[in-house]
Amino acid sequence: MHQEDSLKKSIGLMTAITIVIGTIIGSGVFVKPSVVLGHAGSSNMAIAAWVVGGVLTLAAGLTIAEVGAQIPKTGGLYAYIRDIYGRFWGFLTGWVQTVIYGPAIIASLTLFFGILVANFFGFSESLGIWIGIAALTFLVILNILGTGLGGAMQNFTTVAKLIPVFAIIIFGLLWGKADIFNQDVTSLIKDGDEINFGRAVLATLFAYDGWIMLTNLTGEMKNAKRNLPLAMLIGLSVVTLAYVFINIAVFHVIPASELIGMGNTSSAQAATVLFGSIGAKFVNIGVIISIFGCLNGKIMTFPRVPFAMADDHLLPFSKVIGYVSPKTNTPVGALSIVYLLGLLLVLLTMAFPKVVNADYLSEICIFVIYVFYIMAFVGLFLLRKRFKGQRAYSVPLYPVVPIVAILGGLFIIISTLQSDFLGALYSLIIVAVGIPFYLFLKKHV
Repeated sequence: MHQEDSLKKSIGLMTAITIVIGTIIGSGVFVKPSVVLGHAGSSNMAIAAWVVGGVLTLAAGLTIAEVGAQIPKTGGLYAYIRDIYGRFWGFLTGWVQTVIYGPAIIASLTLFFGILVANFFGFSESLGIWIGIAALTFLVILNILGTGLGGAMQNFTTVAKLIPVFAIIIFGLLWGKADIFNQDVTSLIKDGDEINFGRAVLATLFAYDGWIMLTNLTGEMKNAKRNLPLAMLIGLSVVTLAYVFINIAVFHVIPASELIGMGNTSSAQAATVLFGSIGAKFVNIGVIISIFGCLNGKIMTFPRVPFAMADDHLLPFSKVIGYVSPKTNTPVGALSIVYLLGLLLVLLTMAFPKVVNADYLSEICIFVIYVFYIMAFVGLFLLRKRFKGQRAYSVPLYPVVPIVAILGGLFIIISTLQSDFLGALYSLIIVAVGIPFYLFLKKHV
């Protein structure tokens, strides 16, 4: 019997939708407007960049949803690559996610959350680190006690984080006086090389990252073949609309010529204009809740990858990592290993900041993760050829949508090679290190 069968199917459609929204929306919705404008050069092109980023992400989500409906198993991308291309490629996908990518993102969010809370209350930065670790520990324990509890937390934080977003959108559109469109700021950008629509779209795609995380929980979803595609469609549509309209609202409140120099404070400045001095605090609380909810979403989803790998005996100590509590029906072993790896990266980042940087590790891994994404997108065509006939869900506008998803993935890979070739090389080295581990496990486990 596979341990996957002992996981409780406790995730309904609403929780699935909030996981999609909550694992995408972190701080990007609040801090990216000025960054994207700096690359786009005008308000029109900035808004267009958010739309294009949303369309590419939606195409990816709808494509993966068909793959997930065909392979409704815990582990998401790992399970898809394994079933389509074999255990070797599946292992390498899971290896990167388990050893570096997942722990690095969790560590980054943990540190960011702690710093934000410390700054908000005027605490020292050293205390902020412990606040972050306490939040990480609390959320891991919560998810060990029950996936339903983790889901309830995700529902609450997602609704809470959307309140300031919608407040800025609604009141910004109603009360704003600045022109939204046709605001050219190219003359205000000191480095002309920064103006590049491709770089603007790339900046939005980093804000959209996390769209695939729900698929890790497919084995615990109620009626996954129906709810996975539906949650992807609804969740990604909400995120795209939120991102596009908060940028329109910010442009309506703050002239683009002023916005260009605001860096990461643009949404807070817009809230201050709209709601007075309490506005910035309102947004800061929103960012804190947003990061907390995003961290919870990552803790819910990332451990399912090592869990699925342990279930396939593709990790050392598979029995321990694959352990499911008979009382709570949660993957306690996988949650614990991801917690320990994330905590280790937090401590290493703080102790050796010049050697270990969780933010940078998560960023360089995006290159190789998108290689696996593209393999999964191409896998849709292979699955259709392999299993002809009726499907629980078919991606709309086939084959246009999967092709758009593939082109979007290639765009990120090419852009990363151009902007950070060394980082892309590092991520490939991380993959290569996994090969001898696979060969050893194949022989001895």
